[in-house]
Amino acid sequence: MDSRRVLLILGLIQLCLVQLVFGGDIVHEDDKAPKKPGCSNNFVLVKVQTWIDNVESREFVGVGARFGTTMESKEKHANHSKLALADPPDLCSPPKNKLAGEVILVHRGNCKFTTKANVAEAAGASGILIINFKKELYKMVCDPDETDLNITIPAVMLPQDAGLFLESSMNNTSNVAVQLYSPERPLVDIAEVFLWLMAVGTILCSSFWSAWSAREAAIEQDKILKDASFDYVNVEQGSSGVVDINTMSAVLFVVVASCFLIMLYKLMSYWFIELLVVLFCIGGVEGLQTCLVALLLRWFKSAGETFIKVPIFGAISYLTLAVAPFCITFAVVWAVYRRVNFAWIGQDILGIALIITVLQIVRVPNLKVGTVLLSCAFLYDIFWVFVSKSWFNESVMIVVARGDRSGEDGIPMLLKIPRMFDPWGGFSIIGFGDILLPGLLIAFSLRYDWLSNKSLRAGYFVWAMSAYGLGLLITYVALNLMDGHGQPALLYIVPFTLGTFITLGKIRGDLSNLWSRGEPVRPCPHFQLQPTNQPEEESEEHHHH
Repeated sequence: MDSRRVLLILGLIQLCLVQLVFGGDIVHEDDKAPKKPGCSNNFVLVKVQTWIDNVESREFVGVGARFGTTMESKEKHANHSKLALADPPDLCSPPKNKLAGEVILVHRGNCKFTTKANVAEAAGASGILIINFKKELYKMVCDPDETDLNITIPAVMLPQDAGLFLESSMNNTSNVAVQLYSPERPLVDIAEVFLWLMAVGTILCSSFWSAWSAREAAIEQDKILKDASFDYVNVEQGSSGVVDINTMSAVLFVVVASCFLIMLYKLMSYWFIELLVVLFCIGGVEGLQTCLVALLLRWFKSAGETFIKVPIFGAISYLTLAVAPFCITFAVVWAVYRRVNFAWIGQDILGIALIITVLQIVRVPNLKVGTVLLSCAFLYDIFWVFVSKSWFNESVMIVVARGDRSGEDGIPMLLKIPRMFDPWGGFSIIGFGDILLPGLLIAFSLRYDWLSNKSLRAGYFVWAMSAYGLGLLITYVALNLMDGHGQPALLYIVPFTLGTFITLGKIRGDLSNLWSRGEPVRPCPHFQLQPTNQPEEESEEHHHH
């Protein structure tokens, strides 16, 4: 149990740090620069495909300017144009070389972007590529007082490394060609559908497992009371590993998660991500092992009930010993190869196993605790995604989720699926907290239904589960409307799930019972079902009878 508690503290804090849904990494901050006639394009990312001596070479991503013509979105319609080097390189004065429809490659600086574009157009160029002096992309806008904005060629900003590659290629051969186009994202990517199914499926599995354990514990306790045999009293119950959250720990949890998030934000580096990967693997191994052992117990009951003493860990069943090497190998292989393009599968398996295990061990005892926990998480989410912008000049949650400044591909506490039909690639991701926190409330609803023998329609589980599914769906709609900006999913999920549960409880007259007791009233006046009861309490109850 001690290792379980350690996992729990680790797991919970890790799991709920990032509560975001992302659609890809395209960010258009169109609100920053004012639009005006001749300077009103949306910022779009532009693919710059290159050819060297008629052989297809590297592809770069640039960003289109506020001015100039808009980009072609279909690759097949985009022009194949020869590339020319500007002379002078900054193109603040007319070029020495005559152009006939080439795209011109220019250095940033010394004059306005619009000046460069006008000079290039007057010289006969069909487009202008401006090289930034940093690896990042810069959004080219117009000054408020500019008038010379009748530019009819496309203008694109390229990062420094792309510019260096193109310049060195042109020094080696004069035959370099480029093609500029800006493909549109599909409205719904299949990745989002799969993520939705994964989130809903994870909560379904863990709710049924949790409710099944609670029912087993109830049957066991009834047995103890009916048989009046003290031999039973010392039998360790199936749910002895369950931890109930109280109101205080629900509030404390969000405070700790906030501190941890700030720490991540401040210490974000390559080494810190490595440390998180190790922690994630420890949690993932424990989660995977718990899930596999629970599944295999059906077939290998005896192996699950014979124990062996292991130093440090105490008594461990033979089944756990047999499964452990596989789980450890799985996690280590994932950690080593996590930059490979299909490593997301391993990350998702470990993540789902960890969520299911935590939902099995941690329980919300009643609706009051569930409401406090979800309300705090709701505020945590909104604060760290939106409000933190005004304090830190950037959204802390988004920076941490993307793993900016760490040189890594984001932190591992996310489920992710590659966007398969998206010309821009990238991943759709969902934070563990968006599954785990609502999952605690939904698992509670199914335990309540089962213990009070309610049918599916008369119970709360189907309604809570549907409300979650709908909330997550609306998050994806919002994500697509907001053009890929990360959305705090709990902003949509919490009002739906909690609202449905509380309203329904009020209508059916169960609210006060759900709120404070969190379990159905049982026929026996002295007896309350508390799966977490310790054997001493059980024997006392027994004496009452």
